[in-house]
Amino acid sequence: MSRIGKKAVAVPSGITANVEGQTVKVKGPKGALSAVLPDDVAVTLHGGQIKVDPRNDTKRARAQWGTSRTLVANLIAGVTKGFEQRLEINGVGYRAAVQGKNLQLALGYSHDVIYPIPEGITIATPRPVEIVISGTDRQKVGQVAAEIRDYRPPEPYKGKGIKYADERIFRKEGKKK
Repeated sequence: MSRIGKKAVAVPSGITANVEGQTVKVKGPKGALSAVLPDDVAVTLHGGQIKVDPRNDTKRARAQWGTSRTLVANLIAGVTKGFEQRLEINGVGYRAAVQGKNLQLALGYSHDVIYPIPEGITIATPRPVEIVISGTDRQKVGQVAAEIRDYRPPEPYKGKGIKYADERIFRKEGKKK
């Protein structure tokens, strides 16, 4: 039994939710989102709550049960509060700046890295060494953060690179003489 899947997702006031077959559509103050859930789960909307149940007792249906419930919860959280991911840049001369619809990164390469900001994502740089990615779609926010981090992942000796704000880098000792 899925402990997460058993819980119904409450739909707060000001949010309109609609279930059509396997598609869940949610509209709120921050925008509209939708998700298509797998055929292994049944989705129902009853009195301000969305309930997800497995259609049968297979291993795949049980695995998709909690995942589908969390996807629905993320839709509702996205249109109410939104999601945010913070990145930190460490290194001498490493910096970031938003220029129009692009993020310009100076990461120690011979050229600046230009990252086009996708639709539905907002990127801000409160300081030159901090990047704040925000949006309504949790998957898209995480994907953009991962793509930016991939330009220069943190290295274990000096810690230079782009890391998540809550990430802890395992540091190594340099070689001995």
